[in-house]
Amino acid sequence: IGDMGSHLIDLPFWALKLKSPVSVQASSTPFSKDYCPQGEVVTYEFAAREGMGPLTMTWWDGGLMPPRPAELEPGRMMGDEGGGVLFRGTKGLLMCSVYGANPRLIPETRMQEFARPEKTIPRSPGIREEWFEAIKKGTKSTTDFSYSGPLTETMLLANAAVRLAEKNVKLLWDGEKMEFTNLPEANEFL
Repeated sequence: IGDMGSHLIDLPFWALKLKSPVSVQASSTPFSKDYCPQGEVVTYEFAAREGMGPLTMTWWDGGLMPPRPAELEPGRMMGDEGGGVLFRGTKGLLMCSVYGANPRLIPETRMQEFARPEKTIPRSPGIREEWFEAIKKGTKSTTDFSYSGPLTETMLLANAAVRLAEKNVKLLWDGEKMEFTNLPEANEFL
């Protein structure tokens, strides 16, 4: 998952309290040992956690796009020019742009009916400022290694899944042991 992965996957990762996935599977455009794929689709499965059920998260990249939700009005862009995130829940859809900008319920009529809650999450002054403050005060930043490590691990698992996409296998991941359990040869890509 390219450079934008951390800016897009961060949203569901944080909001849905994700850690290590239990599986990853990918498909991609052609590639070789000399060049990367132009696009890829990576599907992760996560186990139930902290009062939330299991979920599936799919990453679409390189111009490949998910099916357009029927609830999205004709002519309305999914996300923005840089991409976006679509959350599908039991009560509907939420769409936002890169960095979580412009969150909107779909269809827009649902957004107009929505009563926004009061802001309760402290706003970040910026990642560098947070980092300096954490050093000075001896506190954690919002993206310390206990958070960013599992996020990065999840993104990097896509590389192994893409390399093995031709096998059409769902790779089972043991985050505690940091290994694939059903296809030992996949571990060479870690």
